[in-house]
Amino acid sequence: MSKNIEIIEYIKKTPKTELHLHIEGTLEPDHMFKLAKRNNVSIPFKNVEEVKSAYNFHNLDSFLNIYYQGSKVLINEEDFFDLTWAYLLKCKKDNVVHTEIFFDPQTHMERGIDFDVVINGIYKALSKAKNELNISSKIIMCFLRHLDEDSGFKVLSKAIKHKDKIIGVGLDSSELGNPPKKFEKLFKKAIEEGFLTVAHAGEEGPPEYIWEAIDLLKIKRIDHGVQCLKDEKLVKKLRESQIPLTVCPLSNIKLCVFDKLEEHNLKKIINEDLMATVNSDDPAYFGGYLNENLIQTQSALNLSRQEVKTLIINSFKSSFLNENEKKNWISKV
Repeated sequence: MSKNIEIIEYIKKTPKTELHLHIEGTLEPDHMFKLAKRNNVSIPFKNVEEVKSAYNFHNLDSFLNIYYQGSKVLINEEDFFDLTWAYLLKCKKDNVVHTEIFFDPQTHMERGIDFDVVINGIYKALSKAKNELNISSKIIMCFLRHLDEDSGFKVLSKAIKHKDKIIGVGLDSSELGNPPKKFEKLFKKAIEEGFLTVAHAGEEGPPEYIWEAIDLLKIKRIDHGVQCLKDEKLVKKLRESQIPLTVCPLSNIKLCVFDKLEEHNLKKIINEDLMATVNSDDPAYFGGYLNENLIQTQSALNLSRQEVKTLIINSFKSSFLNENEKKNWISKV
């Protein structure tokens, strides 16, 4: 038991980075109610307890239905600032020194919210965190894969004006039935415009989606990727290329990718020498921020201190920090 306590203390004290975090997914139930009241928005819940009881998901789509309902309370630049700042305070508490956050502009633009309102609110909070909390950050804009490619091109044209703020583009939302190849032209254009690319693949979808993300979207990182072990050839490719996997253990349990944490395949992924990292995904909905993901996963899979250390170092290696920044933080892990 003392060994586990020692590892938990190590997790808490060690500087970390987070690479798979949807800022809209950090909207805590009490904050949702506060913003609903401030903006006079009606939500289908009477109180915080009702919201929490609705957080029993059976797959990705059942989560997304509530996720999009919650996002309706985000209207003004101040709302996006407050949302992001609340997450950054949790980063400070968890000793997360660098974070690369996703945002979903189409979710908001479909409601008539201007792209600039969203990005400026998020960016101002991240800038404040750099100065006041000493937390660095990058922003990745995600395309919603349940929408068509034309919708993606419209939002990409907005993002081009904010290249000073947005480092890359990603792909999220309902995976099954929306393969990466649907967005090949869009990602080609994004790369031409100088954006780095990542994509959700192999969360619920088959290994084929991971292949498509690598071969067609030319991604730098695979978000989730836990289905990769079903394809030996893919495992070999991921081992040789060291393309990172941003794994989100508590999310995978909450969305029934695995029945329980003890059955998660992260340890097998580590044993295959793949570039695995641990992240929180949508922590307000899935029951834990980064430290909680690491602590619960370490306990469930009986990860050694060295395995935990490797996961944390992998996150810095897989980040979009420059090489000197990576080396600096890795030396402190």
